Amino acid sequence: MAITVKTESQIELMRAAGNILGRVHLELSKELKEGMSTKDIDVLGEEIIRSYGCEPSFLGYQGYPASVCVSVNEEVVHGIPSAKRIIKDGDIVSLDIGVIYKGFQSDAARTHGIGEISAKARRLIADTRESFFRGIEPAVAGNHLHDISNAINHYAVRHGYGVVRDLAGHGIGRNLHEDPIVPNYRQVKNGPLLKSGMTLAVEPMLNIGSYAVKWLDDGWTVVTADRTLSAHYENTILITEDGPEILSITDEELSSYGS
Repeated sequence: MAITVKTESQIELMRAAGNILGRVHLELSKELKEGMSTKDIDVLGEEIIRSYGCEPSFLGYQGYPASVCVSVNEEVVHGIPSAKRIIKDGDIVSLDIGVIYKGFQSDAARTHGIGEISAKARRLIADTRESFFRGIEPAVAGNHLHDISNAINHYAVRHGYGVVRDLAGHGIGRNLHEDPIVPNYRQVKNGPLLKSGMTLAVEPMLNIGSYAVKWLDDGWTVVTADRTLSAHYENTILITEDGPEILSITDEELSSYGS
């Protein structure tokens, strides 16, 4: 396993990429409404990405046909946008987006409620987000990678969720997916030592029901095996001696954390 430690100049480019991605998510979230197709969301998302001088990370990546992964309700991740899939009141919609800025990547995901959603769905979205923040508390140089995994798992399981095991976070930098794999469920071994300058995409995916998932015939869309709701929350983070720096979040979103 070759985990890259970024230089100061590379970190500055990743900060810039993350800052843009946070704004892309914020702008796109404000446009979500009942009656949009998932294709509408993808088209608008790509327009926003390119308006910042970035390339979409996902478009064409291993054959993926869109710029934004749009996953609805029981879809966990990698939903393919379609003009036929219309967002309805009460849906929850996960948007997974990546950008490339001057050769460096940032990756982040958010789950949003459309109109009036159930109390159970609201809790799922909030708890998935909270599991991310609990997970990165030990993401400090000198700790170990699986301290992150175990912290996410501890919070999620304590609140009754199934923690997806077939998908995980990852290292990120020049490439969208780099070493190491960052599991969201409890690990027995410590995993690699965290060092300042490492950059990770930490992304808990929690299900209301079982952790089990299935892939649809399109080869991309992952759904909960029991068709219960799923939520996804992800950010690109930088490991430092003083704690994690979240690269892909706006001050506006960060200030709303816990409110």
